[in-house]
Amino acid sequence: MGDVVIIGGGVTGIQAALDLAGHGIRVHIIEREPSIGGHMAQLDKTFPTNDCSMCILSPKMLDVSRHPLITIYTCTEVIGIEGERGHFLVKVRKNPRYIDDELCNGCGDCIRICPVEVYNRFDAGIGIRKAIYKPHPLAIPDIVIRDAEHCIECGLCYDICGRDAIRKEDTSSESVIEAASIIIASGYDVFDAAQKEQFGYLRCPDVITSLEFERMMNASGPTGGAIRRLSDGKTPRHVVFIQCVGSRDVPLGRPYCSGVCCMYAMKNAMLLREKYPDTEVTILYMDIRAYGKGYEEYFERAKRMGVRFLRGMPAEIIANRQDMEIRIENTETGRMEDLRPELVVLSVGLSPAQDSAAVAVRCGIPVEKTGFFTSLDEKINCIATIKPGIYIAGAAVSPKDIPDSVAQGQAAAMRAFLDAVMDC
Repeated sequence: MGDVVIIGGGVTGIQAALDLAGHGIRVHIIEREPSIGGHMAQLDKTFPTNDCSMCILSPKMLDVSRHPLITIYTCTEVIGIEGERGHFLVKVRKNPRYIDDELCNGCGDCIRICPVEVYNRFDAGIGIRKAIYKPHPLAIPDIVIRDAEHCIECGLCYDICGRDAIRKEDTSSESVIEAASIIIASGYDVFDAAQKEQFGYLRCPDVITSLEFERMMNASGPTGGAIRRLSDGKTPRHVVFIQCVGSRDVPLGRPYCSGVCCMYAMKNAMLLREKYPDTEVTILYMDIRAYGKGYEEYFERAKRMGVRFLRGMPAEIIANRQDMEIRIENTETGRMEDLRPELVVLSVGLSPAQDSAAVAVRCGIPVEKTGFFTSLDEKINCIATIKPGIYIAGAAVSPKDIPDSVAQGQAAAMRAFLDAVMDC
């Protein structure tokens, strides 16, 4: 039977890989980051059950890493695709990790001794990391990566590593994988909230994004699960969530609904009310879109917990050194209201992954005006593309939540399985 290449190691790609390997198909996961897991690894809880995100994801990551038919390529990107269904040649480039993958055991001694602290992208900038690091404690593979750009070559990590696993020099390498079919599960990026200048993101320290809030709320995050104002470190007494930041925005070329923002704002609002019962929580919205199973009940539960839903979108956030002010029309009552939040959370929408256009060109498939991959038939065959043998799944197709992404990954896996079987 032929092999299958999966581009993207998030929850969609992981589920597709497990399904294929369970049917005896050899799978190659290509992930550009140092660890698989994708954005789901950054989340605290998942809606509508409020289950721990990593409690769901981490066992799947371990299963993938231990399965004899699954090979994981991290720090790797696809640079070329040739051939046709049943006989694809996928050219990949493994970028330097400055670590010997075979020798490193992930003990973390080098991390503890490293004196350099830099911006931590995994923590969305709320926390810091060292110049040699793991993205998070449950990273797969469980090895470190050295950031050569920020490393000052102090030599401490070389000295402390008893296995001589840290390389002073490293180069990229290229290889070719033969595959019967390809699944693109490249996921998404979050909207850059700085484009909405009226909300003062990056200018006002107490205006943060929903992803930054997720990392704050997470017990393994930079604040240990405590919600704090970045300006003074105090617990906010009033938190306002602003919906549709980078979604349903025609002037920005983003006319689509991101699908998950209403629900994750409700989730975070409820978690905030549970942890800080005295904190007032307000969600400013245009429309609440609770479309999934149990989602309407989740909405009602949020209201019962004291989360206020105010229908109206603010024109701007007025901020000074002392406080912030939001003047808004309540479109249900027609009255103007004056809010004085101590923390504002921007519910940012989902964007196509940054390399989606490049991957599409290499695969010979189109993308939509929004940047997401184009399905062959959105109604009947939403995972197929115009190129036979190449399938798309998850948020690479359109914004969607975790259950829908997993279901689509499973569907793509079964189509790829048929191609792999036909190849034998």
